[in-house]
Amino acid sequence: MTRQKIVAGNWKMNGSKESILSLVNGLLEMKNANSEVVVSPSFPYLSMVSELIGESDLVLAAQNVSDKEQGAHTGEVSALMLSELGVKYVLIGHSERRSLYAETDAFIASKAKALLAAGLTPMLCIGETLQEREAEQTFAVCIRQIQAVIDVIGIDAFNNVVIAYEPVWAIGTGLSASADQAQEVHQEIRAFLAQSSLSVSQKVQILYGGSVKASTSAALFEMPDVDGALVGGASLDAKEFIAIVKAAG
Repeated sequence: MTRQKIVAGNWKMNGSKESILSLVNGLLEMKNANSEVVVSPSFPYLSMVSELIGESDLVLAAQNVSDKEQGAHTGEVSALMLSELGVKYVLIGHSERRSLYAETDAFIASKAKALLAAGLTPMLCIGETLQEREAEQTFAVCIRQIQAVIDVIGIDAFNNVVIAYEPVWAIGTGLSASADQAQEVHQEIRAFLAQSSLSVSQKVQILYGGSVKASTSAALFEMPDVDGALVGGASLDAKEFIAIVKAAG
């Protein structure tokens, strides 16, 4: 089954009005991208970026969401609010949210449920720490993190979920899993999903994230189970990010 590649940029807590204007204008010069190209600014700039990308092929994502619909939740942002801004994807389960803000598997699953109810697509981030990899727990960790979401939304809902495998030891470290290492994990994830639904396993897009660069992305994209990339720091450089998009074919 042919799956369209997704190349998503996670800008994290970076940017200003001036720098984001320059970045988006640079990305709007991109022509004939075969992949779905996604940008994920911080909350204060979502409306600005939504207006800048307009009717272009760029797709808007948010970096986080509340699992609540509305109410007395100071500082939180609901899925419906994001939907009104033209957001399509929302990152959940990023390792920085798990480690720095103590977000649990169950909490992340509740966010997935809220997003789907609002018609948005969760981009579920999973991955193991260096200690877990060295203990040969990579597959067990990834499967646990996915299963927690399946338990809440069901396997069929994964027809509307994107998975991003991001080994924690490769995020922001300059290290990156080799293409073969990424393929091994992606293949295992797909095989796990196939135990519950073959059709879901064949359809779901599984991205790789973790110090993705233009120089390393071509080999990643050649792997049969790597359906794109979730790009961190390199997505803040329009030329570098466009080069990654071109590498995706």
